[in-house]
Amino acid sequence: MTTIRAFRSVVLLALAAVIGLFGAAVAQEGPPAKKSKAAAKSTKSETAKSENSDAKPAAKGKSAPPAPGGGQPALLGQFGDWGAYTANNNGRTVCYALAKPTSQATQPPNKPRDPAYIFVSTRPAENVRNEISIVIGYPFKPGSEAAVDIGSNKYAMYTQADGAWIKNAAEEARMVDAMRKGADMVVAGESGKGTKSTDRYALKGLGQALDRVAQECK
Repeated sequence: MTTIRAFRSVVLLALAAVIGLFGAAVAQEGPPAKKSKAAAKSTKSETAKSENSDAKPAAKGKSAPPAPGGGQPALLGQFGDWGAYTANNNGRTVCYALAKPTSQATQPPNKPRDPAYIFVSTRPAENVRNEISIVIGYPFKPGSEAAVDIGSNKYAMYTQADGAWIKNAAEEARMVDAMRKGADMVVAGESGKGTKSTDRYALKGLGQALDRVAQECK
């Protein structure tokens, strides 16, 4: 289990690199511009409020979605809120369905976060099919679990850094089936700073996206 979790953590770090969740390397490319005392005070105040002080501001406009394990993603089709994608990383093909939350809330309210996503990934070379993973947009509270509700079905997710995966692997196929049949799903988590979040995902189109993924990655 430790090896699997370590590998999954590497996959999510690759995701973060693609979508620019970590901006530290960019910040180190040159010295920061000098700021007035007022500007510095304002920046310090905003940084203190953020759940992830190292987060790179989201770029304006649409950008390519992340690819599990890296590689340049290509859109296979858009189905409702779900996109079906494929990518090739060092000769290994990965296919996945991806969606962003339709609504988000935090307690305390309006806490800044990095972008959140949910993936259902297939990696034929590793004999992995329909693996569910979530990028929450902040570092989870160490040792905490995320909770997923799909109608009356509830699933516990173990967490590491800003990623979450199903705790009981035997339930993953049932969770995917519930997602196919459900209208929406709710993901609840808690950050290392104690902020609680609730993200809602629409599930319309997921079944079609997964069917397209299955066609591409047999």
